[in-house]
Amino acid sequence: MKNSRNQMFAIAGIGVLVFVIALAGIAFTRNAGKPAKTVSAEAAASAIEKYVKKIAPAQAPVVKSPVELADTGVDELPDIDTNEITVKPSTSLYAEIFSTSEKCGKGKDGWINEVAEAFNRAGFEVDGQPVSVMIRSVASGLGMDYIHSGKYVPDGYSPSNDFWGKMLIADGIPVEAVCEKLVGNTAGILLSKDTQKRLVEKYGSINLKTIVDATAGGEFAMGYTNPYASATGLNFLISTLQTYNPSDPLSEDAVEGFQSFQSNVPFVAYTTLQMRDAAETGTLDGFVMEYQTYINDPELARKYEFTPFGFLHSNPLYTPGSASAQKKEILKLFAEFSQSEENQRLAEEYGFNVDLKYTVEQRDVDGDMLLSAQELWKKEKDSGKPILAVFVADVSGSMNGEPLNSLKMSLINGMQYINTTNYIGLVSYSDDVVINVPIGKFDLNQQSSFKGAVESLSASGGTATFDGIIVAADMLIKAKGEYPDAKMMMFVLSDGETNRGYSLKDIQEPVDALNIPIYTIGYNADIPALESISAINEAANINADSDDVIYKLKNLFNSSL
Repeated sequence: MKNSRNQMFAIAGIGVLVFVIALAGIAFTRNAGKPAKTVSAEAAASAIEKYVKKIAPAQAPVVKSPVELADTGVDELPDIDTNEITVKPSTSLYAEIFSTSEKCGKGKDGWINEVAEAFNRAGFEVDGQPVSVMIRSVASGLGMDYIHSGKYVPDGYSPSNDFWGKMLIADGIPVEAVCEKLVGNTAGILLSKDTQKRLVEKYGSINLKTIVDATAGGEFAMGYTNPYASATGLNFLISTLQTYNPSDPLSEDAVEGFQSFQSNVPFVAYTTLQMRDAAETGTLDGFVMEYQTYINDPELARKYEFTPFGFLHSNPLYTPGSASAQKKEILKLFAEFSQSEENQRLAEEYGFNVDLKYTVEQRDVDGDMLLSAQELWKKEKDSGKPILAVFVADVSGSMNGEPLNSLKMSLINGMQYINTTNYIGLVSYSDDVVINVPIGKFDLNQQSSFKGAVESLSASGGTATFDGIIVAADMLIKAKGEYPDAKMMMFVLSDGETNRGYSLKDIQEPVDALNIPIYTIGYNADIPALESISAINEAANINADSDDVIYKLKNLFNSSL
């Protein structure tokens, strides 16, 4: 009897073992031949779907509002005082100069600061009055926007290259070149040591054409900065278009070539810092940067090889036509002073004016072509593939008042920078999650629904941030099923606090596996908490409490949507 019982247990155990092996075999067969990432993404989608069932989001009724995007009436440019004055004037009669950060920053980025301070001590006079200069740190694109809008017009403007002066002139804004070149710099592409070695072995040498072809062929991951804001990014854009058609970089064949290139670019960085962070995490094998920045960073110089490309950066000095004769004379004296042997030697010490034995092969371009190239980039940067994006709005009690008002203004103004070929949705959350606008093509009808939903948002209750992210991710996954070639992304607008529902730990792995970048915009926020969300897939975080948030969001939407 005992032997019979043991035999029965043994048979049952074998049966269980066979059943387990069979299940394992089924699972193995089901996943056989699939890349590991696909299986991981499927598992992530399954986890998200289970979370959504527990969250049980509500569906809001459609609320439409008239769309008038020709002029939102919002002043996007930040107050001028948000831009740091790096050298103060020493006299009552002075000229203010906008300068880029690589010239008016700290340490070896402070060349123009030191020249300006020396100039202010030198005792120059105009019409018998002592004169000096003031230096204000303003990025190339932002400086052009100030001058173009007329909101704040400096006496002098020194962008990184001459593209911005050409575009102002093309737009009918009179500016004069006081000095064609204050100091020289070279735009370049930084390639990781391994990538450089691979490309040299295959192509024999490295130049822009090699890098563009290798990127288009999917041989490595390349990144660059927003050409609406960055001199190096705009240089890279127009130079890349010229590799496909030097005589007509806006031609059909150049556009087709750019689309093939762009389809293998992981993302266009909102800022240089975002791009560098992506490189440090291994997302990028190459990215753009000026030589002066590269050579002054030992870590970059150790990890990457520098390949010059495109047009040289001459850091010209312009003066708007509205500047007085006295101000123009001050700028002329300053430009001459900057060209002294001593000041140019200082520039070399700080990484400028380095002869890299590089010959520019690009054909000269005018302002009209540069403006057209920016418009082309905005239209074609996604290579004909749509963007799937969900905005996730925090409407908890802590957002009541100014934070929610700012959130609404940010979204309504930002609508004009979203391509109508993209697919956009809106989710809001407090204690619970509401799908305000299902993902749909951002045509006039969808824009009307989006604007109406944003206007109707009101704040109360707790904060279930990660529940909102989970519902948005589920919407993106389902939309991706309809548009498999589309890129997914998310924008979370929040104060960063979470006191309900799921946690960062719950969503981190699925979001990472699904490769969904989450851009976070913080209103009166716990910024580190939001940064940890954006860090999952190298997206950017913006502090909406800063005075330049609307301008930052404009650039973010331009580069992403």
